[in-house]
Amino acid sequence: MSTSTASENSPLIVYGASWCPDCRRAKQFLISQRIPFTWIDLETQPDQVAEVESRNGGKRIIPTIVFPDGTFLTEPSNDELADRIGLSRTASLPTYDLVIIGGGPTGLTTAIYGARENAKVLIVEKSATGGQAGITERFDNYPGFPDGVGGAELAERMTLQAQRYGVEILEAVGVTKITRDDPLIRIDLSTGDFVQAPAVLIASGSTYRRTDAEGEADLIGAGIHFCATCDGPFYKGASDLTIVGGGNSGLEEGLFLTQFADCVTVVQALPNLTGNKLLQEKVLNHPKMTVLVNAALKSFNANDDGKLQSISLDHDGKQVEHNTDGAFIFIGLDPNTDFLDGLVDVDPRGFILTDPMFQTNVEGVFAAGDVRSGSTKQIASAVGEGAAAAIQIRYFLEQFQENVEMHS
Repeated sequence: MSTSTASENSPLIVYGASWCPDCRRAKQFLISQRIPFTWIDLETQPDQVAEVESRNGGKRIIPTIVFPDGTFLTEPSNDELADRIGLSRTASLPTYDLVIIGGGPTGLTTAIYGARENAKVLIVEKSATGGQAGITERFDNYPGFPDGVGGAELAERMTLQAQRYGVEILEAVGVTKITRDDPLIRIDLSTGDFVQAPAVLIASGSTYRRTDAEGEADLIGAGIHFCATCDGPFYKGASDLTIVGGGNSGLEEGLFLTQFADCVTVVQALPNLTGNKLLQEKVLNHPKMTVLVNAALKSFNANDDGKLQSISLDHDGKQVEHNTDGAFIFIGLDPNTDFLDGLVDVDPRGFILTDPMFQTNVEGVFAAGDVRSGSTKQIASAVGEGAAAAIQIRYFLEQFQENVEMHS
């Protein structure tokens, strides 16, 4: 998590500005990898401009990212950042028994089960292992942790357990395409490489949906966010923070944000909140929370510094401008399936259809976790589906090996 001042725990420094798209991209990449860093905004700390210019031959180039050893990168791509922080991005083998796309709780669980039975398992994760669980502040309902457990800690424990059994993990590597290359399946990677396997598990999860309201794209990272636990600490002492969306995620994250802001306002386009009754009661009775229903979002509005200043609403038929320091969007999830390009069958929302054995309509391609149609989007269920899918994949691999031996 980034901080406003340097410390021994956050030695990496990012010099930039809130209006800079490349700065926001670099910050988001580091956050997704759970890399601690110090954020220096040159707009609010102009005395730091000289430091940037001294490293860039008198030029003011941002982002400039300074590493603990004193070296730095200027305007780095995500690939350059990944290589610099030492992420493993090249597979050691051309062929595996199982390739898992997605390193969240589902993918990690399947990997642990598979590797324990001596399968050669590769996880390909476009961000950091742990998925959304890794950036969740705390789980109080995960079995075995009576006092709760931090999301980052749980993700790290799962990752270490997978590595203990020899699971290979590629981070900051995306999948661009999956094709059948009989008798194997070919997985093309964003690095330009490819790997093959008889079995593939799609556990790529889902992503929070955007509103597409006017001004949203320009203000992402400059007042608009999709992860309260990632960016909420930036707003300590804020007068108002706004949650867009009245479902479970929005209400949970709104309650979390009350520790930073004087007021948290929930904006819901529908006539009622849609989160569960317990959460609704907590929100409606919380002294720091306000709820606006029948409030349709029209636009996000920036101030002269290019940061979010207010949101425009159609509230009960009246045009209202609501001043806020930051907006957090929780209006649903979209499956991370763009790379599939129609390979497998999906439901009307784009989530992958499977049979009870977690197999898709394509032989050897399985799906589990948040990306699967009908999943509950809960971490305990994600782990359970990962274990169940692993068992079905084991049966499939046994049959595959029998067929290979029969025809050899």
